[in-house]
Amino acid sequence: MSGAKHYNAKDSLEPDAKRAVVVVDATGLVVGRMATFVAKRAIMGDEVHIVNAEKAIIVGSSKKAIQEHYKFKREVGTARKGPFFPREPHLIVKRTCRGMINYQSSAGRAAYKRIKAHLGVPKELVSTKATPVEAAKREAKAFLTIAELATWLGRPTQATNSGMGPAKQTHPTSRVSKEA
Repeated sequence: MSGAKHYNAKDSLEPDAKRAVVVVDATGLVVGRMATFVAKRAIMGDEVHIVNAEKAIIVGSSKKAIQEHYKFKREVGTARKGPFFPREPHLIVKRTCRGMINYQSSAGRAAYKRIKAHLGVPKELVSTKATPVEAAKREAKAFLTIAELATWLGRPTQATNSGMGPAKQTHPTSRVSKEA
């Protein structure tokens, strides 16, 4: 083994260790480049919060090409065995970060648990200043936001859920009371 110093992930697994909290605002950032930054910080032992995850962008040759790529990722495999790909924007971003980590090792699982992705900005993180990620900023002609992609993949929106009305009893053993 060479004389280079290697980072020991077990040092970051100590429960009494104080962790630095890093907040990344994903607005307008390329999701893959941002995920690389986030994964590195999580592996180093920091707790990373990604705010405005739905506003991150995916860059490609065309919107259609981006959609087809993610549609394939969503539909590959079987419904019972997986692989399972999320439709919610913050979970898409977190899954992208998972691709940058060796999540099947104990240190990787611990690092993955330190990554939190949020829709919007949570109340407890409003006063925290976001860390700029210059490497993830890029001008692009053809891009999709994560929110647009999630809607295209079939994410249920509030408009479709709000029109369902109150629950009705469909079976005599149902615990929902009948409406008069």
